[in-house]
Amino acid sequence: MSAAAGRSAALATIALIGVTAVWGSTFFLIKDVVQRVAVADFLAVRFVLAALAMTVMFAGPLRRLPRRQWLQGLALGALYGVAQLLQTTGQIYASASVSGFVTGMYVVFTPLLGTVLLRQRMPSVTWIAVLLATGGLALLSLQGFSVNKGVVLVLISAALYGLHIVGLGQWSRPGDAFALSTVQMLAIAAVCLLATLPHGLKLPPDRGVWFALIYMALAAGAGAMLVQTWAQSHMPATRAAIVMTLEPVFAAGFAVAFGGESLTWRMLGGGALVLAAMYLVELAPRRQARKAAAVPAEAIHHEV
Repeated sequence: MSAAAGRSAALATIALIGVTAVWGSTFFLIKDVVQRVAVADFLAVRFVLAALAMTVMFAGPLRRLPRRQWLQGLALGALYGVAQLLQTTGQIYASASVSGFVTGMYVVFTPLLGTVLLRQRMPSVTWIAVLLATGGLALLSLQGFSVNKGVVLVLISAALYGLHIVGLGQWSRPGDAFALSTVQMLAIAAVCLLATLPHGLKLPPDRGVWFALIYMALAAGAGAMLVQTWAQSHMPATRAAIVMTLEPVFAAGFAVAFGGESLTWRMLGGGALVLAAMYLVELAPRRQARKAAAVPAEAIHHEV
């Protein structure tokens, strides 16, 4: 890995951590909003606002995007939109802790799908990181576990998120991140609008809900999709999935800081395991790069 590529990968990791922090900040907002607005209406308004903002900002790159990448972006967006609907609906029937853990299982689905669909070989350190991240999610989230309709819906959404991460890792390119993320957002908005057809779209009831939706549309929607699309053009899909398991860590932190929850040993232990997993996937590529750089130097020494 060149020095420039290493810097880009490090910047991509930092950017993706920022995305997980934004996602983590929305947990207590979503919990309040979905009690006052139907799930399909909430998601439709949120992603339509995000799609409109991104279309206005990136109209030029959209026009230049090749047809093949349009189709790829639409497919990725449809996957993400269906996953959002399933996850948010499942949260109605499953407890927040269980749904948080099950959603995070995309960290397991991502390497499995990469292995099955793309014949990717994962280094052993990556599988260790996956196990650490899963253990961390369990400590953070689980205080009992029962399988019901909600859990099944959220598990399917986790598999779709994993497929989205794998696909984005294959199709995202740094120069097309603006346009590809916008196409994805258009598809997500279309899927969520279709879900409102049975009862018709109902707009938020008051200013407080609108403010929350605008924040989630622009920061956790448009901005997050743009950053994730760009970041995944600089890192493997499984590495991205492990970094994104920081989302419940940030969610717990925001709950303690602003939601009145108490800091527990489970939060500390779970967060430590997730951080250990991220450290492993960040450390492994650097070690490989140092080994690769050391081989030519050693060969030159022997030739002299």
